[in-house]
Amino acid sequence: MNEEAPPVLKASVHDVRHFTSLLRGVNFANRATVTITGRGLVVIVEEARTLLGTAYVFADVFDEYEYHPEDQEGQSAHNKEDEEVLEEDPDEQKATAFELPLNTLIECLNIFGTAGGSGDESGDEADGNGRRRRQGANGGSLDQFFGRSDKRTSMRMTYMGTGYPLTLLIAEDASGPTTTCEIATFEAEPHLELPFDSENMKLKIILKSSWLKEALSEIDSSCDKLSFFGYPPENTNVEGMTTKQKQKANMKSPIFRIQAEGTFGTTEMEYYNDRDVLETFECPSPVSFSYRFSHITRAMRALQTSVKASLRIDQEGLLSLQFLMPTQSTRKHGAVTGKTNFIEFRCLALDDEV
Repeated sequence: MNEEAPPVLKASVHDVRHFTSLLRGVNFANRATVTITGRGLVVIVEEARTLLGTAYVFADVFDEYEYHPEDQEGQSAHNKEDEEVLEEDPDEQKATAFELPLNTLIECLNIFGTAGGSGDESGDEADGNGRRRRQGANGGSLDQFFGRSDKRTSMRMTYMGTGYPLTLLIAEDASGPTTTCEIATFEAEPHLELPFDSENMKLKIILKSSWLKEALSEIDSSCDKLSFFGYPPENTNVEGMTTKQKQKANMKSPIFRIQAEGTFGTTEMEYYNDRDVLETFECPSPVSFSYRFSHITRAMRALQTSVKASLRIDQEGLLSLQFLMPTQSTRKHGAVTGKTNFIEFRCLALDDEV
C-alpha cells in the first residue's frame, strides 16, 4: 500500500458509549465482519448458519468520519440490503470489509471502564412499576440507558487497509491517560445471507421494547422452543360504542400469542387488540412459526437498550427482529440530528415448522 495514501477509515468520537452499545447488541459470537462505506459501518455476526445479527452504525455516530476506498483488490462486495440502508449516492457503491474479534474491540473501548454497562444494567427494576417507568422514559436520551457518569471516553479509530490492524487511540479526558490498541484484522469471509421477503410478509408487529423485553424475560431459560402465533383481528363494528365498550370488544380474543416449550412445561402469553401495547399489527391470515429459544435470547442485549421493536415474519418463517436504538444528541445546540441507528436479527424457523 502506498505510504502516502490516506487511511481507509478515520473516525473519532468524544463519547464512545453509543458506539459501544451498538457493538454490544450483536456481541454473541467473537468474530464479526465489519463493512465500511461512505455512510457508516455495518457490523455482522452469525451463529450456526441460522442466526444473523447486524448493527447499522451510521457515520453521524462519530464526530469525525472519513472513508477512502481501497483499490479494487481491497474492496468487497456487500449485501444488497445493507447497501440500501447505508448507501444513497450511486457514486458511493464501494465498501471495504474485514473480520475482527468483536469482544476484543469492545474491551478496548471500555478500557477505562466508562463505556457504559453491558446491557444488562438497563435501569429497569424487577417489579411492574419499574417497567412502567422505563416505558415512560423511552424518549431516547443516552444517559437513561448508560448511566449519568461525568467521565467520558473519547476515541480515534484508524484502519489503513487490507492486512493492517484496526488502531484505536483512547483517552479518558484531555488531561488524563491515553492508550493505543491495535486489533488484528482478517480477510472477510462470505457471511450468511437471509433475505427477508417483504412482499410476502405474514406478520408485522411494532411495539415498545419494554413490552417485548418483559415477555421474553418471563420465559424460563431451560425452554428450547419459542413459537409466535398471529391471528387476524376481528372486524368488530365499534361505531357508536363508548371507549369502554370498544376496549371490551377488542379483548374478545387474542391476536398475538407467544408460547415457550421446555422440559418443565409450557408458558403462554397472549396479547389482545390494544394499541397501547401493539402499536402496529398486520396479520392477513393465521400464522405460526417456531424458533430455537437460545437463538432468540441472543437479541436480549440489543432489546434491553432499544426504545422500540419490530417483529416480522415472512411466508418462509424467516423472523426479523429490528430494534430502534436511543438517539444520540449532538453538540449543536443540544438538538438530536442525523439518522437513527438500529440493530436487526434474522433467524430461520425450525425445520419441522416450514
